[in-house]
Amino acid sequence: MPHAVYIDIADDLRERIASGLLRPGDDVPTEAELAERWQTSRGPVRNALAALRAEGLVETTRGRPARVVSKKVTQAVDMSVPFTRWARDLGVEPGAHTQQVSLRRAAELADSLGVSPDEQIVSVLRLRMLDGRPAMVEHLNYTEQVGRLLFQVDTDAVSITEYLTEHGHPIVGLQHEIDAMAADEQDARLLRVPVATPLLRLSRVSRDADGRVFEASQDRYLGDVVRFTVAGSGISADGQYLRAVGG
Repeated sequence: MPHAVYIDIADDLRERIASGLLRPGDDVPTEAELAERWQTSRGPVRNALAALRAEGLVETTRGRPARVVSKKVTQAVDMSVPFTRWARDLGVEPGAHTQQVSLRRAAELADSLGVSPDEQIVSVLRLRMLDGRPAMVEHLNYTEQVGRLLFQVDTDAVSITEYLTEHGHPIVGLQHEIDAMAADEQDARLLRVPVATPLLRLSRVSRDADGRVFEASQDRYLGDVVRFTVAGSGISADGQYLRAVGG
């Protein structure tokens, strides 16, 4: 079976991206340039670019050369994996810069946490990094009993989820909701982007073994850093139900 030229083209471009010869934002050589270099038609070139696009390495726009993009890390939304462990499993170094750990009244979070508006809760504002690059702002909120544990630890140095689990508060039930939002002034400052930059918002409600809510939080991600995945198995006969199983 003859060797497919597009594989060689894709391998060459992939190596140039991995080595840094082609960096995020750089244009890939045009189809004509690549066809001339490899002494082939544009068909194999387009197949090579399609393969790299599927891998999330380049983006293509009609009328201009393909461009190298920042590789996105993937996070499943249908399971609970601490940010720190998730990042390290992907070979990326996590970081944290806590902005605030405060005791305040529940107010607008009362319904989500199942407490009265006048009850106290603990809120944490923390910037998360991936390989030193701002990736996400955590807006964490806990019932007072659980949240007070965070005053006893350096929240820059631990996974809060794992720390609370070790101290008797594992996440047993979890509900996620994902949507888009515009960065407010605080998030924009921390993420080093303009105000109103689109962010991916993952809202989370966590329950303990007794079914009681102890956390109602939001993770606000830069869309060019991470993407979320959900895999499904099975659709009901009426087509209305899809069960998420992993991603």
